[in-house]
Amino acid sequence: MSNFSRIRFRCALAAGILVVAGCGSGGSEAQSSPSGSLPSAAPAFTTIPALNGAVVVALSSVTPGATIHYTADGSTPTASSPIYEAPFLVASNLTVNAIATAPGNSNSSVATRSFAPNIPSGTLVWSDEFSNATAANAQPNPAVWTYEAGASGWGNSELEDYCAWASTISPCNPSNPSVYVGADGYLHIVAAQPSPGVYTSARLKTQGLFSFQYGRIEFRAQVPEAQGFWPAAWLLGNNVATANWPACGEMDVLERVNAAATPDWNAGSIHGTGFTGGNLSTKYNFPAGQTAAGWHTYGMIWSKGSVAYYVDDPTQPYVTYTPSSIAALSGSVWPYDSGQASYIILNLAVGGSWPGSPNSTTPFPAQMLVDYVRIYTN
Repeated sequence: MSNFSRIRFRCALAAGILVVAGCGSGGSEAQSSPSGSLPSAAPAFTTIPALNGAVVVALSSVTPGATIHYTADGSTPTASSPIYEAPFLVASNLTVNAIATAPGNSNSSVATRSFAPNIPSGTLVWSDEFSNATAANAQPNPAVWTYEAGASGWGNSELEDYCAWASTISPCNPSNPSVYVGADGYLHIVAAQPSPGVYTSARLKTQGLFSFQYGRIEFRAQVPEAQGFWPAAWLLGNNVATANWPACGEMDVLERVNAAATPDWNAGSIHGTGFTGGNLSTKYNFPAGQTAAGWHTYGMIWSKGSVAYYVDDPTQPYVTYTPSSIAALSGSVWPYDSGQASYIILNLAVGGSWPGSPNSTTPFPAQMLVDYVRIYTN
């Protein structure tokens, strides 16, 4: 699939949010500091219940301008440890240690919190079911989802203006929303053509709000298939703002372009330093009679040293990537076990360097529907 070598800076512009979330008490007292400088305040832990014993953990420091570094393997954090950038899911037995650093201050003492949820493998630990008990279109959960917006081309010469929920910035029109949760209980991402040569759509992300490392994630979705459509469900490392793309790591779970083929297909790919989907992308061919326009469950099983993709059956991955997959690629670095969690992105692009532009056969409006996003323990 040569067009995967398009060097997808579509994610580079996703790097604009850095959130240090959470409040409350926790952590240990600051220790005395060298050279008379004041120590930063030790990070505080806040936990929010998820599902079946899992929690979402947020870290914060009251020291102005502090950066929090943390580990989730029990090791002692340093200023070289991963930077905390978003709340993250904890669904396994582990210990989180964290320090705060700030210019002019010495490092804080280590704050620590151990978790022992003892959750069995295969347990649902987080989900967005896109529920809507009203008869009207509803906003996707603002505690989980935020948006990319605008018409920057996203590094791929894409044609759409991405519109946030209820955006009134032209050509976005809240009367014809690009994204909403319908009374049918589905997330709708709508590609429209409000005027000749003008296209609108939506790109949702959990950046700064929710992230996870390791587990099995599923997207039950139905996508439009026509010239110029590019639907996707994918993940980026939380450190995209500091490490940049592709060093942050990208994992593409659902991705395809253009009209249905025979056999029809979905692509699962990974991107990192020294490699892109041009090197590591695999097609899943749907069984005869099936297309991506039908409902399917697109899944990823992310374990230490392994990223595997499946469609509909988690017991039958169609590809598994490991560090050995990139061993022959000069300068390549496996980014998925660096201690960073990843955030989720859902979008429907129009046009661009991979699918090409829409044409007279492309129907507008068209929708990508998502029934749910679910995360299970491995």
